[in-house]
Amino acid sequence: MLFPKKVKYRKWHTMRENPKKVGVATRGVTVAFGSFGLKATAPARIKSNQIEAARKVLSRSIGKSGRLWIRIFPDMPYTSKPAEVKLGKGKGDLQGYVAPVKAGRVLFEVDGINEAEAKEALRKAGTKLPVKTKIVPRI
Repeated sequence: MLFPKKVKYRKWHTMRENPKKVGVATRGVTVAFGSFGLKATAPARIKSNQIEAARKVLSRSIGKSGRLWIRIFPDMPYTSKPAEVKLGKGKGDLQGYVAPVKAGRVLFEVDGINEAEAKEALRKAGTKLPVKTKIVPRI
């Protein structure tokens, strides 16, 4: 799974939760490396294990002839407290890392396979992610 080698701060602020106030992405919105991409149509936080699940599906689908690019990286830590613990006593322990994704961000790109295979592979990968996605070609 993906996670940063080292971080400056072990725990971050939670940041904004309201998806209406998040806005849309301005960086990483075009297919830059491959011929087809998987684009997020809504904001979400994608965990590292969800990225890994989508990567496995894509790499199995495209085989050795295709090429895969992961355009997001989980660098934001998230914490949680154990079950049935009372409030107070500080922030919870580190559980893992997430990639905060805004609407319009390209998540994955593929190349080296035909259009039908690419669309099917990206569709399967999109089902593993907690965000609605669409398949976009290179412009």
